[in-house]
Amino acid sequence: MGEVDQLFQLLLAALTSVRDELALFSIFWIIVGLVDELVVDACYFGLRLAGRAQTGRLPARNAALPLNGRAAVLVPTWQEAAVIGTTLREALRVWPHPDLRIYVGCYPNDGPTIAAVLAGAGGDSRVRLVINDRPGPTTKADCLNRLYAALGEDEQREGQVVRSVILHDAEDMVHPDALVAIDQALDDVDFVQLPVLPEPNPASPWIAGHYTDEFAEAHGKLLVVRTALGGAIPAAGVGCGFSRVALGELARQRGQAGEAGPFAAECLTEDYELGLRVSWQGRGGTFLRMRASDGSLIATRSYFPAELVPAVRQKTRWIHGIAFQSWERMGWQGRPFDIWMALRDRRGPLTALVLACAYLLLLLELVLHLADWAGLVPLVPLVPAVRTLLLLTFAGLVWRMTLRCLFVWREYGAAEGLRSVLRLPVGNVIAIMAGRRAAMAYLRSLRGEGPQWDKTQHLEHPALRRSRTLAGAPT
Repeated sequence: MGEVDQLFQLLLAALTSVRDELALFSIFWIIVGLVDELVVDACYFGLRLAGRAQTGRLPARNAALPLNGRAAVLVPTWQEAAVIGTTLREALRVWPHPDLRIYVGCYPNDGPTIAAVLAGAGGDSRVRLVINDRPGPTTKADCLNRLYAALGEDEQREGQVVRSVILHDAEDMVHPDALVAIDQALDDVDFVQLPVLPEPNPASPWIAGHYTDEFAEAHGKLLVVRTALGGAIPAAGVGCGFSRVALGELARQRGQAGEAGPFAAECLTEDYELGLRVSWQGRGGTFLRMRASDGSLIATRSYFPAELVPAVRQKTRWIHGIAFQSWERMGWQGRPFDIWMALRDRRGPLTALVLACAYLLLLLELVLHLADWAGLVPLVPLVPAVRTLLLLTFAGLVWRMTLRCLFVWREYGAAEGLRSVLRLPVGNVIAIMAGRRAAMAYLRSLRGEGPQWDKTQHLEHPALRRSRTLAGAPT
């Protein structure tokens, strides 16, 4: 037994060394991240005190105002029969403007979605069904480029040029004031992004709920800071409007490179890239955070993945496109502030690695404490300097959780705000899994594997759930 005890003690000594290395690595990068967040927080509260980060309010009946020109809404779809009909009916109902055109892209091998589009349109001439030339799925950007081409064909045939182009997904519930708000904002800029509010899902308060936490803080603080300080604004792919002139210029530039349309079909996050490119040219872009006369935030609402695997797949696509592809395709450009924001946007893989190391550190610390409690080997404590840094990281974590709680509370109420604190580990686990998968996917792309539309399955729409709630039916 003596040799076994000796081997066991050697193993625990090795684990202690690993623990110490993990502690140094994790604490260093966590503190870097906390300092980064504290700078953003300081900017936000400074802007609030200066009156430059206030949420505006639109006058009553703003939604009824006429548009300054034709607005085209592009909606790419693939296997969206469950939600696209409701989306169209709601958009046509709350946006009665005769100058509105909704272009819905479908594929010839997706009959159920085509049927749902026709049913949802209800014969309204403002809806244009566009069938892709190729069977689906291709990529979301490819579908958008086909819609953009159809828009151009209509302009030539009707002799009327579109003023604004707005992007939405098949599952979105739009705000009645959004169309006019975007139209008015495009008087001064070439790109407008409205907030995105993930709809709380009673069936998935933890996995779907973590999206509410992230978007409430990002679209309540970070994009407000980016806009106020003149930074480039990425597009979220929904609730974003572009001037026709700006998209035409991007299409011209891509055409010179032999590529069709303004949307990068070779990119997994073409919306993110599009927003930045438009922000860097012409009249730039802005994040528009405003409330309607009834107090509701003018934002796009939709359900996000409610299960672990779809959530990881979606986050994988985001990290792959933003962290890896945008670095490769766009490099580092813009002002120092923009480079700082690009570093934040692209930190997903590093965040996943640091979080994984931090959780492994907690596990090793538990094992070593259990070994000490069992009398197998005395616990070797961390050095005082490291313990001090751990206390700082804990204080920083409390600050981060408090701020997130407040931002979620503002949009979703006290219960969701408090629950956001408990959801933090859920978001961390999803980030770790998605970061690893994104790195593997990027390595495969280096071997020549092309992008695919790894879309999220949508089976529920906010308008349907709300109508059942009003009718007293179970949700």
